[in-house]
Amino acid sequence: MEARHLRYALALAEHQHFGRAAGALGIAQPPLSKQIADLEREVGARLFDRTRQGVFPTAAGVAFLARARRALDEITAASVDAARAARGETGRLRLGFIASALLEPLPAVLGRFGRERPRVRLELHEMATSRSTAALVAGELDVAITLGPPRGAGAEHLVSVPIGHDHLVAVVSSTHAYAGRPSVSADQLRRQPLIVAPGDEEPTVIAGLRTLLGGDSPALSGATVARDIHTIIGLAACGLGVGLGPSRMLAAPRRGTWFCEVSPRTPLPDLILSFADRERSPVLNAFLDVIRQNCPDVGAALDHRLGPRPVDGP
Repeated sequence: MEARHLRYALALAEHQHFGRAAGALGIAQPPLSKQIADLEREVGARLFDRTRQGVFPTAAGVAFLARARRALDEITAASVDAARAARGETGRLRLGFIASALLEPLPAVLGRFGRERPRVRLELHEMATSRSTAALVAGELDVAITLGPPRGAGAEHLVSVPIGHDHLVAVVSSTHAYAGRPSVSADQLRRQPLIVAPGDEEPTVIAGLRTLLGGDSPALSGATVARDIHTIIGLAACGLGVGLGPSRMLAAPRRGTWFCEVSPRTPLPDLILSFADRERSPVLNAFLDVIRQNCPDVGAALDHRLGPRPVDGP
């Protein structure tokens, strides 16, 4: 039994005449009569009464047609769902990210993606760079945003492009002696209690601080460790020291704080977008398209690595 048999039976029930039903279906009457007879043999019951007044469903026909309508509705829905999935309009996207990516560029990217793909289920996981790399390699994530290139076993098989550049900035309470200054020096930082991110989670940042302040700096070894940049800013606002973090912190101003540049300017590792190139899903491709639209420089880098995306339509 094929879907066309269901359509033929429904058309015959609607028009109550073989000739009119055949015309509506765009076929000749004899093939329609044969297909209905074949269908009745397959079902094992007479579905239509042929009378002088017209063709009408039998009791068996009424029961069959009710199911046939639902079956065709399901077939139509299945085709629609398949087309949506192929366009990346349904499914799920598993994204791992470091906390500072929520300042830039994730808000604009996720906002646009959510508006354009409301049926896609977003699974968002805040995690350190080393963890997200392992999750990508294991197939537990579709895409990750890390601080610096992915590290660890299998990282060499990932596609990675920079999506943001950063340098070190300091944040202090508005009552701190450094408040109002455009910049602070490394010597000044060595004389202050510091607030920094965990070295075991983002070792590349700590390595940059050791280069700036000296590997044996008492200020660094005695620094307060904060889980993320929001905690760094919050502790600095309480007057507990000088918070050090990426310049993305400037996108999260807080009342009662002051941001300073750090001299000499200290670059931090780039923010990196990574994913496995094997069998990219339509949803991942749709997410990369949003990245292209929101971050043109990143789009150029993606096109260089993957080739330009094909243009849909004629």
